[in-house]
Amino acid sequence: MKKLKKVLVIAGPTAVGKTALSIQLAKQLDGEIISGDSMQVYKGLDIGTAKATKEERAGVPHYLIDCREWSETYSVADFQKEGRRMIDEIIKKGKLPIVVGGTGLYIQALLYDFELGAKDESTEIRESYERFAKENGNEKLWALLQKKDPKAAESIHYNNQKKIIRALEVFDKTGYSILTPRETPNPLYDYFLVGLETDRTLLYERINQRVELMLDSGLLKEAAQLYEEQPQQSIQGIGYKEFFPYFEGKEDLEDAVAQVKQNSRRYAKRQLTWFKNRMNANWWDLVQHPETQVELEQAIVDWLGSSEG
Repeated sequence: MKKLKKVLVIAGPTAVGKTALSIQLAKQLDGEIISGDSMQVYKGLDIGTAKATKEERAGVPHYLIDCREWSETYSVADFQKEGRRMIDEIIKKGKLPIVVGGTGLYIQALLYDFELGAKDESTEIRESYERFAKENGNEKLWALLQKKDPKAAESIHYNNQKKIIRALEVFDKTGYSILTPRETPNPLYDYFLVGLETDRTLLYERINQRVELMLDSGLLKEAAQLYEEQPQQSIQGIGYKEFFPYFEGKEDLEDAVAQVKQNSRRYAKRQLTWFKNRMNANWWDLVQHPETQVELEQAIVDWLGSSEG
């Protein structure tokens, strides 16, 4: 049997400590980091996407961050192709690839050998849903997806019109969810998936605190720049579009901030659901039990020393 390449993965919801852990482990294990976040690819969207600063990265190489302009699109297929290339390049250097992020579909697509929905496109189907969205709004479009394909709706934000339409298009043409492979997928790597979680109430408190810190760091300025430019895809990120009613004078700042917090908490819940239902993770609560990190590190060392694959 062919020996699979080893890839360490750190996943879980926002505000649970993925970045700090990944940098610590990269230093200890001679690793390099691949971002598994669908928004950190955009240059200039630093605060709202919680990118690690250059100081926080502490000299550890990071990939698939700042690799797209705001105006460009970025798909699961793009990540799948570029992420696999980065894994190969890191391994060739004798380093350990460490994939870090909370975008579940991206990480699953990277690690397994399944095709992402239908490859061909139907302009007619797509345009009909674009008209529906224009006439009825994104939330009703998302509700339509939830009715047809609840699995896909669970993983796509209601404001991400492009992804919703793509999921509807695939379902209408194939009868399958865009998230469901035709055959049972096989892992392409011998991966060790560290899932980070903590008590739900505590997690929500941490998310609320993080939003406040982002505001202090200049989140509103980033959101204002996106509002002025109105790029199609990058505009959809949580922490940006919620401020648009405020910029338009339709809502006060307090309400906009509350919406960011609420959407961030909802997203965290969806992230946890995804990883627990679809990925084989080793779960750890380093927020409430930091002393267990020693045990986690030993488990990773044991895995690195094994010859599975």
